[in-house]
Amino acid sequence: MLKIYNTLHHRKEEFKPLNAKEVTCYCCGPTVYNFAHIGNLRTYIFEDLLMRTLRYCIPVKHMMNITDVGHLTSDADAGEDKLALASEKEGKSAWEIAKFYENKFFEDFDSLNCKRPNIVARATEHIPAMINLVKTLEDKGYTYRTSDGIYYDTSKFADYGILMNKAHLEGLKTGARVDFGEKKNATDFALWKFSPSDKKRQMEWESPWGIGFPGWHIECSAMAMQYLGETLDIHCGGIDHVAIHHTNEISQAEAATGKQYVRYWIHGEFLVMSAGKMSKSAGTFVTIDTLKEKGYSPLDYRYLCLGAHYRTQLEFSYDSLDFAQKSRQSLKSKIANIKKLANGESGETEILKEAKNNFVSAMEDDLNTSKALSLLWDFVKGEANAEEKIAFVKFADDFLGLNLLEEDRKEISEEAKAILAERAEARKQKDFKKSDELRAKLLAMGIVVKDTPRGQEY
Repeated sequence: MLKIYNTLHHRKEEFKPLNAKEVTCYCCGPTVYNFAHIGNLRTYIFEDLLMRTLRYCIPVKHMMNITDVGHLTSDADAGEDKLALASEKEGKSAWEIAKFYENKFFEDFDSLNCKRPNIVARATEHIPAMINLVKTLEDKGYTYRTSDGIYYDTSKFADYGILMNKAHLEGLKTGARVDFGEKKNATDFALWKFSPSDKKRQMEWESPWGIGFPGWHIECSAMAMQYLGETLDIHCGGIDHVAIHHTNEISQAEAATGKQYVRYWIHGEFLVMSAGKMSKSAGTFVTIDTLKEKGYSPLDYRYLCLGAHYRTQLEFSYDSLDFAQKSRQSLKSKIANIKKLANGESGETEILKEAKNNFVSAMEDDLNTSKALSLLWDFVKGEANAEEKIAFVKFADDFLGLNLLEEDRKEISEEAKAILAERAEARKQKDFKKSDELRAKLLAMGIVVKDTPRGQEY
């Protein structure tokens, strides 16, 4: 029986899906204008753990969006679209920017052994659904027009701010700038933004209100309801989405349908540096490639995240990552030695059954991964036989996703990748002297290269 902390009611609750045959879950995906930093990726790791735990009992329809338009540089509906800004900086089209960073996001996502969602929905491919949702809100009297767009009137939705405590909501209202332009209320937000009259945007569409593009918040609600229905079981995201993005999602979706939008809201806490929250805008962020270049596996970072509860802030340091790396390698080494002793597969013995039950209880207790890891370590070092231990590792790793029974692929630097590419070209040109020189250079870097019928392997 899964118990999970529901931000909606600010307490841990027993999870009960609407449909006993399938859970619907929507996870806020990346805004693809830059690389994902490891703080962003901590959220996807916790969501993956949740999906794995749910799937132990019930199928899950897991959906993620890709925000490739409409996310402005300010939560106050001001500033430039993040994709358009990146386009100007990098000298590529907004479409090229979106595709490049989406691909890079999923490369990082896969390297962390996160299972891909059943549904990935790009905002730019669902504009009609967004327009229809805005039109519904307009017909019901929840919108008004300003010179720069169609806005949602939050004063007309009685439960606005239900995800937040009252003090937080009041703080948002009183802390807002005195002059908030043409908006009626400080918390009102854009549903549809008009394109500027003096220039053509790369991403813009016809609508009943004129040429423009959707607001960030309308995207998630429109796409989630298109694929998962008007009431979702679960909606996940980072804790930073509670006050604005998810609060706005609730108000617009429930105003449109008259139904509860999401039954369980689940949020992951920040990863912080010693100087504060990891931030793209401040330029203080670490990527998966940063970790690889320093010799870490992405799964070392996943292991680090498993040691802290998803609802607690996790302070990142290379010392803590070193400890996680050594711990993961020690665990894998112990398991590899046990695997050599195992003769066949274990049956469902009493000791194995009890260990599995205790492990599941830990994971179903609001994803208590630190306890689950401790139980795994205890069992591996305990009195069970080799067959039982390997069976338990397989079972536990279906939840933890650490690839404990697989050999790690060596992570290599960008310099080594370039040398490997140069060597592959040398062999193609039959320049075997150069090929051997490059092999020796790679060996000095700790990379052993083998030439096979499939090409070079390392």
